[in-house]
Amino acid sequence: MRVDKQGMLIVLSGPSGSGKGTIVSRLLKEHDDMVLSISATTRAPRAGEIDGVHYYFLTREQFTQMRGDNQFLEWAEYNGQYYGTPEAPIRDWLAAGKNVILEIEVQGAERVMDCRADLISIFITIPSMEELRRRLIGRGSETEESIRARMGVAKRELQRAFRYDYVVINDEVDLAVERINTIVEAETMRYGRMEQCIMEVLDNAETQ
Repeated sequence: MRVDKQGMLIVLSGPSGSGKGTIVSRLLKEHDDMVLSISATTRAPRAGEIDGVHYYFLTREQFTQMRGDNQFLEWAEYNGQYYGTPEAPIRDWLAAGKNVILEIEVQGAERVMDCRADLISIFITIPSMEELRRRLIGRGSETEESIRARMGVAKRELQRAFRYDYVVINDEVDLAVERINTIVEAETMRYGRMEQCIMEVLDNAETQ
């Protein structure tokens, strides 16, 4: 019996300090069939960054050409530089049966959700604003001004959580990863992904 092996696009968002990066690292370590989407940018590589690993580093002309050819799932401009999500690698990974994680901020996630329905959207949230503040302070790299700014952005992002299919509280990383694994496992059994299996059962029944 053949089950549809098309991979799933998993959009994962959440406020700065919600622990998205840690969760994604754990998911990639635990699952050989998961890959992380790589963004494209026009900014210069930083020390240690490798083209095609951390980002696809493009010239503004290359980025503009790709944008004009509709090769991005979404794109935006930040601090005078372009950032975008190339669609071709994602399409290839999905066709190969890989589940592709798109770790992206809320605005970009909403643009992806507006143009694609074949995805799982998960919003990672913190247990409380007090816990978020504690985590931001714990980084040791944030000023009081930047903490206030990030918390303000977090409040606005939390108000957009209704756009997502699922909300996962990251109170403990192990539990958050387990919750996401449960979501992904359940999604593999949606009828749309199991339809071929049902059709084969029915076809076999007619020959008996």
